[in-house]
Amino acid sequence: MQTWSCAQPGTFELQETEIPHRPAGYSLLRVRAIGICGTDIHAFAGNQPFFQYPRILGHELAAEVVESEQFSTGELVTIIPYFNCETCSTCQQAKPNCCENIQVFGVHTDGGMREYIAVEDRFILAGNGLSADELALVEPLSIAAHGLRRGKIQAGEKVLVMGAGPIGLFTILLAKIQGAQVEVAEPNAARLTFCTEKLGVRAASQTSYQTVIDATGNRNAIESGFAKIAHGGQYILIGLQKEAISFIHPEFHKREATLMSSRNATTEDFLYVMDLLRTQQINAHDFISHHVAWSAIAEVFPKIHLPEMGVIKAVVSSQ
Repeated sequence: MQTWSCAQPGTFELQETEIPHRPAGYSLLRVRAIGICGTDIHAFAGNQPFFQYPRILGHELAAEVVESEQFSTGELVTIIPYFNCETCSTCQQAKPNCCENIQVFGVHTDGGMREYIAVEDRFILAGNGLSADELALVEPLSIAAHGLRRGKIQAGEKVLVMGAGPIGLFTILLAKIQGAQVEVAEPNAARLTFCTEKLGVRAASQTSYQTVIDATGNRNAIESGFAKIAHGGQYILIGLQKEAISFIHPEFHKREATLMSSRNATTEDFLYVMDLLRTQQINAHDFISHHVAWSAIAEVFPKIHLPEMGVIKAVVSSQ
C-alpha cells in the first residue's frame, strides 16, 4: 500500500509499505478522508510537542471497514485517535483523553496518511449515515466540544475565542449552539470575515470576558489573553505550543481567575458532535474550503498555512 511518511521536518516521502495485520479485537480500515490539522502542520514544520521522526501523520479520519468482527464491511466510520492504557490512575478516573501513557494516532504512533490502518475496535465509531467529509471533521469538532465542556459554558456567557483556525472556528460554532455570546480575536482579515459572514460573530470589542479560550497555540497570543479575563473568569487553553508561558501574578490573582488546559476529547464529545452533524446543526461544507489530492500532499503541506492560500479547512481525499 502507499504511505506518506514525514521523514523529518519539511520532508514527506511516499513509500510502499505492507498492509497492517489485523489482530483479534481490531478492524482493518481503508482510509477515505483525512483532515489536515494544525498538529500535522506544526509537526511538518518541526515545532510540534510530543513528536519524533519519522512519523506517518493524520488523525482526523474517515475510513471504510474492510475486515472486522464488530463492524459491517463497507461501513463508514471514524476513530477516536487517543489510544489510552485503561490501567493508569487517570484512566481509572474516567479521563482517558489525558491518560498517563497515551498514544495519539499520528503523533506518538503512526497515523492515517496511508491506504490501510488497523485500529482497536474500542476506538472506532460507526458513522451511521455521516459522509466521509463529515466524519473527517468529527475529531477537531470534538476538541472544541471538550474545551467548552471543561469550562462548563453557560447560555448567555460572554466568551472570547482567540484564533479562527479550524479549532477556533469550531469552538465559536459550538459555543454559539450552546447559547454563549461569542466574539473572536483574529488578525487574519479573511478569517475574521468568515467569522462575521458564516458564524455571525464580531471582532473582540470588550476589555474582559467571563471565559477566554485560546485556540492559537501561539505564545504571544496566549500571554495576551490573561489581560482579557474578567474578575471571577476563566482561561481555557486548547491551543498548544512548546515554550513556557508567563503572566503577571497579581493581575491574575486579584481576579481569582481559573486557568485550565483542555487536552484531546472523550467519547462523549465525539458522540455529541456526530449528533449535531446528523441533525444538520453543523454543515461540514461550510468549513471545508480545500480538497487535497492524495498525490499532492508533499506539494501542498509547505504552503497550506500561508494566508494567501485562503484555507479554512483542508481534507485529503484517499488514494
